[in-house]
Parts: sequence; C-alpha cells; structure tokens
Amino acid sequence: MSNVSRRHFLRQAAFSSSLGTALPMALNLSAITQAAAQSTGSGGYRALVCVFLTGGNDAFNTVLATDTTSWNHYQNTRKPADGSVPIALPQAGVAPNSSATSTSPDRLGGVLPIAHAGRAVHTGRQFAMHPALTQARSLYQAGRMAVLANVGTLTRPTTKTDWSDARASKPTKLFSHNDQQSTWQSFRPEGASAGWGGLMGDLLMSGNATGRTGAEAALIKKSFTCMTPAGQSVWLSGRNVIPYQSHPTNVMQLGYEKGIYSNSRLYQGVANIMGQLSQSGTPVVAPRNLFAADMQNITQRGLQAAELLGSSLSALGSAPWSTSGVGDAYLDPLLKYTSPVSGMSKINPLAVQLQMVARLIDTNRGTNLGMNRQFFMVNMGGFDTHSSQISEHAERMAQLDHALAYFDRVLGGMPAGDMRSQVTTFTASEFGRTFTSNGDGTDHGWGGHQLIMGGAVIGTEVYGTFPTYSTANTSGVFSSPDQIQNGVLIPTTSVDQYAYTLGKWMGVSDSNLQAILPNLSQFNSSSYDLGFMRA
Repeated sequence: MSNVSRRHFLRQAAFSSSLGTALPMALNLSAITQAAAQSTGSGGYRALVCVFLTGGNDAFNTVLATDTTSWNHYQNTRKPADGSVPIALPQAGVAPNSSATSTSPDRLGGVLPIAHAGRAVHTGRQFAMHPALTQARSLYQAGRMAVLANVGTLTRPTTKTDWSDARASKPTKLFSHNDQQSTWQSFRPEGASAGWGGLMGDLLMSGNATGRTGAEAALIKKSFTCMTPAGQSVWLSGRNVIPYQSHPTNVMQLGYEKGIYSNSRLYQGVANIMGQLSQSGTPVVAPRNLFAADMQNITQRGLQAAELLGSSLSALGSAPWSTSGVGDAYLDPLLKYTSPVSGMSKINPLAVQLQMVARLIDTNRGTNLGMNRQFFMVNMGGFDTHSSQISEHAERMAQLDHALAYFDRVLGGMPAGDMRSQVTTFTASEFGRTFTSNGDGTDHGWGGHQLIMGGAVIGTEVYGTFPTYSTANTSGVFSSPDQIQNGVLIPTTSVDQYAYTLGKWMGVSDSNLQAILPNLSQFNSSSYDLGFMRA
C-alpha cells in the first residue's frame, strides 16, 4: 500500500470508527503537508464557531422581505389560491393562535420586523424574522447580530443568463446534500480532505500553546486548534491540524478517572496495548510497518489529548453554562426551549453542544493551554423540510433561537470576563430551498440567508444583497433576476467572501486567504470583505 493510499485509508477510518467503546477516535489523521504558519496578528483570544444547519434551511421563512411588493409576491407563492397547504407566515402583528393546528402558520403568529441601517442597495426594502426567532431579533436589534443575505456556493459571479448557459462555470453537483455540505465547507464536492476552517487553523496554530514547549506544545497546537462536540466534518480538517472530537457533554477517556473497574493497573495495561506506550512514553513494541506506526501515533495522540483535557474540563453544575448544582446537562433548565408547536419544554441538543464549546473555551483559561485562535463546529439537523414545513421549520427555528441566545448569555458571563467580542458565531447550511411549495413543504434550493453573532459583529444590518421576489407566470417562470425554476435563489454573495470576512477577523493574512479560497479572485477585490466584522 502506498503512503498516500495508506494515509487516505486512515483518515477515513478516523472519521468513522472508534477504539472500542471507551475511547472514540477523537483525532483525525492529518495529511503530511505543512501549511505556512503566520502570526495571529491582533493580540488576545479569538474563536469562530460554525453552526451548521444540516438539510438545507428555508431562507424564505427565516429572514423575509416585507415591503409591499415583496410581501405580495411571497403571499402569492407561499399561500396559493388552489387550496393547498399554505407555507406563508402571517404578517407582522398577528397574534399566535394556540387553537390552530400544528401545520397552520396561524399557530405561530406574525413575522418579527427588524430594522436596518439603510444601505443603498436596500433602499425601500423592509425585513422581518421568523416568529420563533424572538431572542435572535433582540440580539440583532442590540447590535450583536447581523444577517448576510443570499449567500451560497459560487465559482464566479453568476447571473440568470449564466444559469441557462451550459458553458458558464457553476458549482458541481448543486442540490445534492452531501456534495453541497462539502462544497460549503471545503469548496469541493464530497470526498474533500480539508476545509477552510482547518486550513485557517493550519496557518494560525503556531500562535497557540504559548508557554508550552516540545512535544506537549505540538500536541496542543495540532489537537486543540480545531474542536467539535458534534460529529466530524471536513470544515475543521486541515493539512496539519487534527480536529479533536469530544462527547457533547464531556471528554471521552479510557476508563474513569484513570481506572478501569477502579483498577489503575488495568487502565495502564490497556492504555499500553492501545497506544503501545510505556509509562515513560516510549514504544513498548516497535511497529512492524508504516500502517501500524500511523495507527499507533493516532492512538497515542488521542490518549494524550484526552488526558490533557479530561482532568481540567470546566465542570457542569456551575454558572454561567449550567444551572448551579445541576450536573446533568440533559436535566438543566438552561438548556431547554419551549416548542412553538406543542408548547412543551424540551432539551435543546444544539444548546448542549454550545455549552460544551463554552466549557472548552474556558478550559483554555483554567489549564493555561495558551490557545489564541480556535475553531469550533456544532451541528443541528432536521432542515430538509420536504413535508410539514410550517411545524418542522418552526421547531428548528425555536431551537436555533434558544441556543444562540443561551450562548450569548454564557459568553457574556464567562469566568475570564465578557468574551462576546472574542467569539464570533455564524450559521451555514448546504443550500436554501424553493420559493414554491411542493404540497406542504419545500425542495432543495441554492442561495440562502445566514446569521452572524458576536460582540465584534457590526449588527442591526442586512449585508450582501437581499433578493428580489417575483411571482411565476403561467409557464412557471419567475421574472426576478435572482430566481430560477421554482423560485430558487441564485446566490449574489459567495461562500468565499463569507469565509474571507471571517478569516480576516481571525487574523489570517490577505495573501493566505486568497490561497485558501479558490474562487475569491473571480470576484471584485473591493467586495472580498463584506463589512460585517469590526477589526
């Protein structure tokens, strides 16, 4: 087996397998290629947190244009006169009707108007958020949240004419979940090995592990620059960083408190076999081939990283991330949201993940790991709303709303002080959805709207260019230059520009960003930075 194929196999194994039931494969095998390191630039800690909305979020019901012309087109399309199930939300000011069925928009109440600073491109436009985004609207109005309109995967600026031209460059495998998730995260369809978050981590990891030296510093840089309490994703994978995957509520370790069945000698024996390490850290058995050597190195790193974090992870049951004295995340009232459909209080899996992110950030303070730049990713599924659009999407919006507001409050009360200006949280989703209904749901689209939250965000504004709505004619053709079949949006802002703006705030240089973002040069350089972040 060649070195390349061997390493490819191990990378795939690290994504999907585990070392028994006690220790998951927490660390991906990185490629050999070393990225050129750079200074982190601005002093102080900074982190990006990606909230990936898996399934394709319906942008048309997340952030809406409500000026008269736009609203009429929205109602014409999403509240059809043919008697099919309406998927149009009620206008602003309509009170929720608790006696309405769970599939009725009336149960949710009217959309929530939001102000904007009046960028020239949006003159005469009015906007609103989904009725379940009450706390998100408050964050937006307080200046700690912004909207980025109609962003998506692009290889170059694309017009409606380009869409109809088979010769015009467009992203491959549009409308495919797996491929567009990968393209959003890595600019390549499924099978990519490195994402833009991980590649930024490659460049910035040299500024981490300050105060640590030698092998320990190398382990901290590679393992803790990119982290997730959710499943692995290509966005965090670099060519040198090795994304660390924790459990949603703790750091997975071999045994319990360095014991298996309360036996420390048994723990050491199993650790020796798994990592082929002696107590001094030298190999017990020399690997017989390169394949075994790579597997041994992965296991060693996993055990060492878990040991570094496990004994010092900020505990549950303490403020600000927990209700005082509640040591079980799944019982904590702070992590529960109220369903807009049933009215019941439910645990919010997204909030649980963000709680873990906050604890991991705080562990940097408690253990003096010396981290200056970090990348985190969390995930929420359920956005593929081909049916039950109104109730299913409302449930996801309520979870997102609660989780973002929870995370904002936690960051504002961290033991190290208010960290909201040091952590920027942003949403992403593989695509938007159709403007039209398929009966009581929507199908796969392209462009969509995203939310950016943090103290460094220049909020209370809609960035990018909000699309123009239209109503299809009798042939199903939409007249808007922004809409193709079924009212799907052609993105007017690229993922490259979105990533550039976030990466620049993290301290990645312009030249390195241009090297990471393959399509950026196809856009006007004056539009690289979308303007939603403070320096």
